[in-house]
Amino acid sequence: MISSTIRTAFRVRPPHFLRLVPVGRNRKISHSVASQYPTNTLTSSQARDDTALVETEKVKPGHAVISTFDLFSIGVGPSSSHTVGPMRAGKIFIADLQELQVLEKVRASALHLIPDSGGPHDSYGSLAATGKYLDFRVLHHTPQAVLLGLEGSDPETIDTGTISSRYEAILANRILHLGGIRRITFDMDRDMLWRWDQVLKTHPNGMRFSCFGEEGELLATNEYYSVGGGFVVNEKTKIDENLFYKGVDKSAVHGARLHQTHNAIEGDQTPAQPAANDPGHPPYPFESGNSLLALTRKHNLTIAQIVHDNERYFGLSEADINDKLMRIWTVMDDCIRSGVSTAEKTLPGRLGLRRRAPMLYKRLMRGFYPGIATPDLQLIGSASTPSVAAINAPESDIQSSPYANGSDGRGGVRASGKNTHAPWVTGSFDHAILPMPPRKTMIPAVDFLSCYAIAVNEVNASGGRIVTSPTNGAAGVIPAVLKYIIEFISDDPEKSIKTFLLTAAAVGMLFKRGSTISAAEGGCQAEVGVACSMASAGFAACMGASPETVLQAAEIGIEHNLGLTCDPIDGLVQVPCIERNSLGAVKAVTAAQLSMASTGVYRVTLDEAIEAMRLTAADMSVKYKETSLSTTVKIPLTVPAC
Repeated sequence: MISSTIRTAFRVRPPHFLRLVPVGRNRKISHSVASQYPTNTLTSSQARDDTALVETEKVKPGHAVISTFDLFSIGVGPSSSHTVGPMRAGKIFIADLQELQVLEKVRASALHLIPDSGGPHDSYGSLAATGKYLDFRVLHHTPQAVLLGLEGSDPETIDTGTISSRYEAILANRILHLGGIRRITFDMDRDMLWRWDQVLKTHPNGMRFSCFGEEGELLATNEYYSVGGGFVVNEKTKIDENLFYKGVDKSAVHGARLHQTHNAIEGDQTPAQPAANDPGHPPYPFESGNSLLALTRKHNLTIAQIVHDNERYFGLSEADINDKLMRIWTVMDDCIRSGVSTAEKTLPGRLGLRRRAPMLYKRLMRGFYPGIATPDLQLIGSASTPSVAAINAPESDIQSSPYANGSDGRGGVRASGKNTHAPWVTGSFDHAILPMPPRKTMIPAVDFLSCYAIAVNEVNASGGRIVTSPTNGAAGVIPAVLKYIIEFISDDPEKSIKTFLLTAAAVGMLFKRGSTISAAEGGCQAEVGVACSMASAGFAACMGASPETVLQAAEIGIEHNLGLTCDPIDGLVQVPCIERNSLGAVKAVTAAQLSMASTGVYRVTLDEAIEAMRLTAADMSVKYKETSLSTTVKIPLTVPAC
């Protein structure tokens, strides 16, 4: 065994910034100086009149187009910024060492994690002393993610059931297998440092990886930033967005993605050069909602078709695009199924939050997943509106119920039975305002949307397999809305899946370019707010709405999430995150319905809403971003969470 060390320093600000320093054949790994991360601004002054929709004549360096499969990526919970991003960063670092033939020389390494609170520089000491941020990172599985990434694991393929055992083995044995092939000694207390006293300038979620040789000499060092949604950037890739974001193995990334740049740096070399007749950008680049609409008008294409054709530029065939989209939906659907069928009663963490998705689904079950519904739960009936059909369990389950006579086993009522006694009424009857008797109503859209979203986010909170859409914290909104479309609306599920995801991706690209999808930068409006906007657009597109109406649905979706703060209790992606996804899904459908019912009746464009979100994020106090600093976290843990 080679006695060696890897030190990881994490600068502890709150959850968002991993800066990646890219390394190619013609670059050396070096400590780079972080510069201010640029936020592109969309032109909100563009005229709303249809005649003002002008397609970009010359491709601007700030276009928004990235791959749909970068925006929607398969990963693990509970956080895209603190779990998926760090794991990806660790694997990228090791891949670069292997490419430069440095890995075999490594004898020690240091990992610096830089959680950024965004507060005054002198506040980090006291924060570190309380251990609040350390708990926060541990609860988000950041140490596990980094170490397993350094061992060569990938968020998309790692066996989620082995994460805990592998992490515990590293701690117990003090051995780390770099890339799965290089065995070194790793002391967690010595080699993984949480730098509360330092701040990297590029983004709140920063990491610095360093490795050392036989004599203790520094062989390589690199800084990485996790900027939300599982995206990892560094000094170079913060501009050339497609270069290293999700392509851990750069040799396997199509040349079109490697050489496409949003802003090119003079003299910057890339592993693959474009063909002589290659324009260096996708066929339909857009930098704003306004230019996207212009493209749909000029070429008579839907938004989904625009995005689809851009994906072809990235080297994907029709079959590839179809397979990838269906793979994304399969993981989303499996996540919902896992969430509603689990036997686990509570979520990880000291809140001891009870899982609700299984109970909710059993009550709503109509046979989508045969065998899950149980007969011993009260069924949701039609209340006082007999014209609305009751949502019952499968007939076989009802027949086998020990309470088939209508009783619920507690002296109550069943949907098909009669009252055995009067219901309990709260309130005084000796009052001018008489109390209301208990009654039940049923709104299937709300009930199912809520159940689906909660199921996904409970799986995420437990560290399960999910799709970042566009982040882990907001991963329940888009699957819930799409599931509802497939089960209750669509007569062509495959077509709906492709239309929904491609349309939602276009909106996500606009937010990522014009504002942020990172809660550390923009609060929860950047996660659940953006997911709601994307889902609104996808729903409207599946209903056959025009591109103008689709973007108006997206605008309504974000407009009513502006200013939404991010402050999870105890640092867990549970309260209020899980319920917030439920409400985000319901709001997305409402926004789409409203836009379709009032076509052309609006005053605010999506571009203006995105710019408003960017400004709101900039003005928002850091304690209302993903920092666990605001008053919400002061809710006593003895208060029931649900």
